[in-house]
Amino acid sequence: MDVFSRTFLPAAAEAGVPIPTVSRHLPVVRRCVDADDSTALVTRCVSPDRSLSGEYLMVLTYRRLVITHESRVLRRLRLHLNANLRHLSDVSWNPDPRQSAMEVSATAVDGVRERFRLRAGEPDRVWHFDAMLKHVFRERRLIAS
Repeated sequence: MDVFSRTFLPAAAEAGVPIPTVSRHLPVVRRCVDADDSTALVTRCVSPDRSLSGEYLMVLTYRRLVITHESRVLRRLRLHLNANLRHLSDVSWNPDPRQSAMEVSATAVDGVRERFRLRAGEPDRVWHFDAMLKHVFRERRLIAS
C-alpha cells in the first residue's frame, strides 16, 4: 500500500467523511496525487459563491490541493481544482468555532480566487483543521525560502 492510500482513508475518517462519499471521489483524486504524497486533510466543503451547485470534497496533501465537485441532482463528479501548493498564492483561512466552520481562500495559478467553507461539525475540529492548514502552508513557506 502506498503512502497516499495509507494516509487518505484515516484523514477522511477523522474528518467524518462518509465511506460512500470517499468511494465516489477517490478515483478522481487518485489521478491527481502522487503515490508517495501524504494526505494532511480531507473534508467536505461548499462554495459560498456557488451555494446551490452541490458539495465539494477537499483533499490537501503536502504537495497538492485537489477539490472535486459532485452535482446536486445527478451526483456527477468532476475535478474542480488540482493545484500544486507552489502554484497557489494568497492562501488564507478564517476559523469560526461558534459556527463549527472555517472559510478557506486561495488564488490559483490562473488568477481565479477560490473560496470554500468547511463544515467541521464540532468546535474542536475547527482548531484541528486550523492546525493542519498552518502545518502544511508554514512548511511550504519554509521549504520555498
